[in-house]
Amino acid sequence: MSSPALPAAAPSRDRVDACPGALQTHAAADGGLARVRVPGGTLSAGQLRTLAAAARELGDGYLELTSRGNLQLRGLAPGAETSLGARLADAGLLPSDTHERVRNVLASTLSGRTGDGHLDVRPWVRDLDAGLRADPVLAGLPGRFLATLDDGRGDVAGLGGDVGLLALSPGSVALTLAGTDSGLRPRPGDAVALALAAARAFLAERAAQGSSAWRLAELTDGPARVAARLGEGRVGHHGPLVPVPSAPLTGPVGAAGQLDGRTALIGVVPLGRLTADQADLLARLAAEVQLTPWRSVVVPDLAEDAVDDAAVDLFRTGMVFDEASPWLQVTTCAGRPGCAKSLADVRADATAAVRAGTLPAGGARQHWAGCERRCGRPQGGVVDVVATPAGYRVEED
Repeated sequence: MSSPALPAAAPSRDRVDACPGALQTHAAADGGLARVRVPGGTLSAGQLRTLAAAARELGDGYLELTSRGNLQLRGLAPGAETSLGARLADAGLLPSDTHERVRNVLASTLSGRTGDGHLDVRPWVRDLDAGLRADPVLAGLPGRFLATLDDGRGDVAGLGGDVGLLALSPGSVALTLAGTDSGLRPRPGDAVALALAAARAFLAERAAQGSSAWRLAELTDGPARVAARLGEGRVGHHGPLVPVPSAPLTGPVGAAGQLDGRTALIGVVPLGRLTADQADLLARLAAEVQLTPWRSVVVPDLAEDAVDDAAVDLFRTGMVFDEASPWLQVTTCAGRPGCAKSLADVRADATAAVRAGTLPAGGARQHWAGCERRCGRPQGGVVDVVATPAGYRVEED
């Protein structure tokens, strides 16, 4: 079997992994920042109501959607993480204190509800999350370690997962490592066990290299060495290497017909800032929602006579259902006042540019950043709009 083309190893991290969680918060300029992991992006109505109340009573009133389908609360007072943790635990959003930061799991949007994929990855999400939490060793994964579960539609496999499962057919799955095909082909029923084994192999290889790497790609020959550690006996067979699909620049938007005849609404949240009131509205409209890595929210399982009213109600709050909207092209970092390193209030400036129709670079996909670090920059072709002491600098690819 030929070896996949491997990315060059990035330099190992030389500092402690301080990736925030719900209990280990980050001290930002506007207060504490907590990140709540949401495996597969699925939230129940009750969990949405809990998060909305926490945002109002403990934070700044917003829930920030991240590029990994997780949520952040900002503006927390010192010590608020204790109350937040208790609320999240009661709602089932914090099932493990020890593993809460490692539950980074992206899943295909609408998997099992539309016919675009080969299989339903929602059982994979549940099993992978349970497997992560059941293994004390895996509590040592870095907070940035990411698993991607793609049902074959190709929407999340290319989003930079350290370990991934990509359905090639209803009966065949590719294990991906650092975004490349490993050639390992587990059966669907064995795929989660192999992904968990790959996560353990990452930790073992990291220790063997004396590395403090946060991501698999940062290890020397990481994908090849992790694949070798897995061994052939546990995976069934090898297959010819396939290219991993590039992630789409934007996700689905608008109405999508489901296999069961119902409808899913997918609305983009401008700049990923979901208000507590919007979260409460979502909780009234559906039993569960799915967050996506494109900072949108899926409201599934709507009856035909409920779709229009739901769309109107959400549109009135500012959610976007038009795939031609400029809001689909713009992301930002936190900017001022939340980040002390930022040179500008990038959210306010980007919002003004959208509303005035003055986005730079012809309205191309762009990321506004308050400093050269460019936090939150999405993958793929992006124009950078970077704040400097003299104004914004536009950098096109």
